[in-house]
Amino acid sequence: MAEEFVIKSQAIEDKINQLLPSQGGFQPGVDFSASTMVMPIIDLTETAEGSQVRADLQTSFSLIGATNTRISNGNTVLINTPGYFRIFGTYSCIESGGSATLDSLSITDGTTTKNIISFLRFGSSTVTKQIETFDFNILLQAGDSFQGATNSTNSEFSVTTQQIADLSGNLT
Repeated sequence: MAEEFVIKSQAIEDKINQLLPSQGGFQPGVDFSASTMVMPIIDLTETAEGSQVRADLQTSFSLIGATNTRISNGNTVLINTPGYFRIFGTYSCIESGGSATLDSLSITDGTTTKNIISFLRFGSSTVTKQIETFDFNILLQAGDSFQGATNSTNSEFSVTTQQIADLSGNLT
């Protein structure tokens, strides 16, 4: 026999209000409950949120939303808007002498910098070419920026960025 439990959670109430605005959200005086009974689950999240697009397709690049930037021998701020972003691109370098350098894509708040992805150019005297690809998502809080840096004309980032959601998680 199944047992019923009343759940009091502001976080759950807030999520119901966000996901089900057409249902008036969580109404005062209504208890949210749980049961020990096993029941099949049908996921209606996308429909309840008003989206018919699968989650993996929501990170697709578009002609209007995507921005491509090339970075070589310098620092470039790629994004300084709060929200969730997809980052996709390539890093290439030619080893042909010189000193070792670290090329990176990073998030900074102006005081602290965290490398998200970095590549070490060894400065080898043997001529070699390195090409790497990357594809990841980042979250920028207010005051954060996403930047790329290379320390040589022999290395380059080609970075495509696109915002996928605002800071509250609403799809853009």
